[in-house]
Amino acid sequence: MGKDRLADISLKNIAITDGFWNKYRNLVKDVIIPYQWDTLNDNVPDAEPSHCIENFRIAAGEKNGEFYGAVFQDTDVAKWLEAVAYVLDSQGRDEELEKLADETIDLIGKAQGSDGYLNTYFTIKEPERRWTNLREGHELYTAGHMIEAAVAYYQATGKRKFLDIVMRFADLISERFGPEDGKCHGYPGHPEIELALVKLYRVTGKKNYLETAKFFVDARGVGENYFFQEEKGERYQQIFPEFTGYEPEYSQSHKPVREQKTAEGHAVRAVYLYSAMADLAYEYQDESLLKACETLWKNMVTKRMYITGGIGSSGLLERFTADYDLPNDRNYAESCASIGLAMFGKRMGQITRDAKYADIVEKALYNTVLAGIAMDGKGFFYVNPLEVWPDNCLKRTSMEHVKPVRQKWFGVACCPPNIARTLASLGQYIYGEDEESIFINLYVSNEAETQINGVPCKLTIDSDFLKNGNVKIYVKSQQDSGGKLALRIPGYSRRFLVSRNGNEISSPRIEKGYLILEDMKAEEIITVSCNMEARFIHANPEVRADEGRVAIIRGPLVYCLEEADNGRNLSSLYIDTKAELTEAYEDELLGGVVTVTAKGKRISNEGWNEDELYKEQEIQLEDVVLKAVPYCNWGNRETGEMAVWIKELF
Repeated sequence: MGKDRLADISLKNIAITDGFWNKYRNLVKDVIIPYQWDTLNDNVPDAEPSHCIENFRIAAGEKNGEFYGAVFQDTDVAKWLEAVAYVLDSQGRDEELEKLADETIDLIGKAQGSDGYLNTYFTIKEPERRWTNLREGHELYTAGHMIEAAVAYYQATGKRKFLDIVMRFADLISERFGPEDGKCHGYPGHPEIELALVKLYRVTGKKNYLETAKFFVDARGVGENYFFQEEKGERYQQIFPEFTGYEPEYSQSHKPVREQKTAEGHAVRAVYLYSAMADLAYEYQDESLLKACETLWKNMVTKRMYITGGIGSSGLLERFTADYDLPNDRNYAESCASIGLAMFGKRMGQITRDAKYADIVEKALYNTVLAGIAMDGKGFFYVNPLEVWPDNCLKRTSMEHVKPVRQKWFGVACCPPNIARTLASLGQYIYGEDEESIFINLYVSNEAETQINGVPCKLTIDSDFLKNGNVKIYVKSQQDSGGKLALRIPGYSRRFLVSRNGNEISSPRIEKGYLILEDMKAEEIITVSCNMEARFIHANPEVRADEGRVAIIRGPLVYCLEEADNGRNLSSLYIDTKAELTEAYEDELLGGVVTVTAKGKRISNEGWNEDELYKEQEIQLEDVVLKAVPYCNWGNRETGEMAVWIKELF
């Protein structure tokens, strides 16, 4: 493990100009943040109530009332503030938005206890039960999101008030939890605070935060399971009925983390934990912890991940199941889980400098994460299936978690603000850098200012990547830097040609999936040509749900069929994989997308009437032309069926 992980380029120094991504990113400031502020204040008609801000007012003593919502309701405002911070950092300071954020932070400060404790559920509803149910209480999870938001806000504005608030809380946590005698030896039921404490350590330099994060990770799954121990406490009280019959695998506490070989349990908890493990592996140069991360990553992405970058195949408890168990019509694949997967992959890529991690980060961001938000910024998917038949998405059935229409909000609303903070912080995923090198992971149009070998330089990426696979990269500095530029070669690329200042590189130097350009001059023009032709993809035969089916990908985008283009009953369609796929850019469709058409067959209804459920009759096939659109755009027109995997015509 190298002692210098790749660092982020500050969001202040990256201006994203990408037509594809800015369709979504511009919504964050203009639509999503105002819309979510309205939801946090219960001002969106017909949406699930939030009561989030009201809870803080009650906890602060400004109003009388009862707590409303889940035990982790505070995290909605934390992630909203984090999204605000990234917007201020990446798009410039906004006096009105900053004032609103400052007022919210003032309110949070008023709700904080004299000892530093901060959690409206336990402050208002059950103050006597603090820290008595770490399995379900989400106190540490909520603290983690507050810490992440405060660090982001400090980095964006330089203001310390929010940072000081969470430092008081983090100090309280460090005093209460740890391996020493007299301290609580428990750990969070929902990992999150571990990665947040590492962030807090990196911005403050206070080692106790790093040590507490290490304790939470190292103690997990060691000896008698802590969550069974706390059940015996006098003040313990179960919060969630579905946790009856609790299994430690659900919270990744069934074994010490270094002994875990398969991705288990609640998918979001898992990838938040793995992200912290990667952070700590680097900070402590812990090869055994990094090896555990590599093992868990491999199991997850080679046996338990959807082609869209979705993870968590079970609709019950939002969890991983078994290798190759990847049902399409009833899976969970929570938006937050794919965000966590991208967070984990980003960290692993920074440590190892291996492009295979960025491949998966790109897959998750372009597909599941974007599918989670409507193109108008006012609707959200919590669950991201790969096949939808609206008629059977019925309440009180095994399909009730699948929604054919994006929702205005959710009672448990972790995904909408999580998507907002991810879009606002997209710049963190584009680059990685060290003193002498800049790594380009995503071919997103932008202008960035940084240094190579101490020489100030400006990078400009002019990308038509999704349209035709072409990218131009301009590097300008006052003098030759002599540094390196590393270009990620996408795993799906059949052809990746690079020219430097008009000369094609015929014998490129390749390291772990990156093409390395050395001895950078004061002015460089790099052109990239990547094959982006649409193609058919098969799943491993062990994936029973996809046997005899194919999917279509084009570059990083997974495609799907929608009823709007192909009629009802998509399950009656067969696709001819021997015929060529045809691409066309449609400027007026879904904000401008490349569509893919294919030849195929449809099972005919000829000879059947509505009174016949079963009978002897040969199948009759009709010729059809199938039209596919990017999965990330599905559900933005009329409500209807959708399918990623289509039966193959043999």
